[in-house]
Amino acid sequence: MRKVQWAGLLAMLAGGLAVTGCGNKQDAADAGSNGSTTVKIGFAAPLTGSQAHYGKGYQNGVQMALDDVNASNPQIAGKPVKFELVAEDDMADPKTATQIAQKFVDMKLAGIVGHFNSGTSIPASKIYADAKLPHIAMATAPALTQQGFKTSFRSMTSDTQQGSVLGKYVVEKLGAKKIAVIDDRTAYGQGLADEFEKAAKAAGATIVKREYTSDKETDFSSILTSIKSAGPDLVFFGGTDVQSGPMVRQKARLGLAAPLVSGEMTRSDTFLQLAGTDGNGTIASLAGLPLEKMPGGPDFAKRYEAKYGAMEIYTPYGYDAARILLAAMLKANSADPAVYLPVLAKTEHQGVTAASISYDDKGDLKDGAITVYKVVNGKWVVLETLGGK
Repeated sequence: MRKVQWAGLLAMLAGGLAVTGCGNKQDAADAGSNGSTTVKIGFAAPLTGSQAHYGKGYQNGVQMALDDVNASNPQIAGKPVKFELVAEDDMADPKTATQIAQKFVDMKLAGIVGHFNSGTSIPASKIYADAKLPHIAMATAPALTQQGFKTSFRSMTSDTQQGSVLGKYVVEKLGAKKIAVIDDRTAYGQGLADEFEKAAKAAGATIVKREYTSDKETDFSSILTSIKSAGPDLVFFGGTDVQSGPMVRQKARLGLAAPLVSGEMTRSDTFLQLAGTDGNGTIASLAGLPLEKMPGGPDFAKRYEAKYGAMEIYTPYGYDAARILLAAMLKANSADPAVYLPVLAKTEHQGVTAASISYDDKGDLKDGAITVYKVVNGKWVVLETLGGK
């Protein structure tokens, strides 16, 4: 009996050494039978519901990054490691997101890619900060990094950057003088609309109407009727493609000729499908360079489409985020957040989306580009790329 007990104790000690050898916590890394260690990375995004197309494309990009790194036979502390994704559906719901964040913390995962929405990332970030667990979110609302958490980083430029560029662009380049603004009251939609409005006013435009809807609404006829009476040169919408698509159809039926302008959640193939021919003339911005001009864009797209099919707009950003997170662990020679976090903060990464990806002291991206697109004959075409490297 004593021999059995000693054998069990020795096995437990050996397992513990295998985990701590990677500088990680118990549940974040599991020792494999071949002597390797599995390092678990959390991921959260909407994987069901109206935003599932965003979330799934985002997840596929992250998974592809883990697959690519695993194929390189990575090592930490001289031992082979395998990175494994733990994915959860937060349904774009803040309450669900905080529950998932606490679950990830309790699991003692090594790091997080996500959440996707600003409304989920912001409350989840407090939980990650308290646990000193790094996360790289797709969220663009300024509030994410304004909280001052050293564990929060972005995959894309913030709404402050994107909204200000787009607001100035439509006035100075498109000649808009009278503008109506609609937002969906989410952290993302309202934040983007606020920054757009501020920049448009500073450039000399007048905001003739500011209207609000919810992210669940599908009938915008009363709002658009009110806006039509104000005679705007264009209508800005802060929200998602599942709303902006129907919105342009309803706008056309009402005879409101002013084009719709929106952010990156509208610059999607889903919008084109929902909007049909009424989408022609719509303008939207997207953080970063056009795919064909991204340093690794064409090759990445070819590899991705062979594996998953058509690529969503957030896919390459998810890929880069995961590569950056894993690169910090490998460079620090540890999957312990306390050890690799300083390395992550000083990232200088050559990615798919940009030749040089780095963060400022808030966790925002430095030197982020913004590209403005327009729908012409049912396709998104580039108007201009502003800033970036």
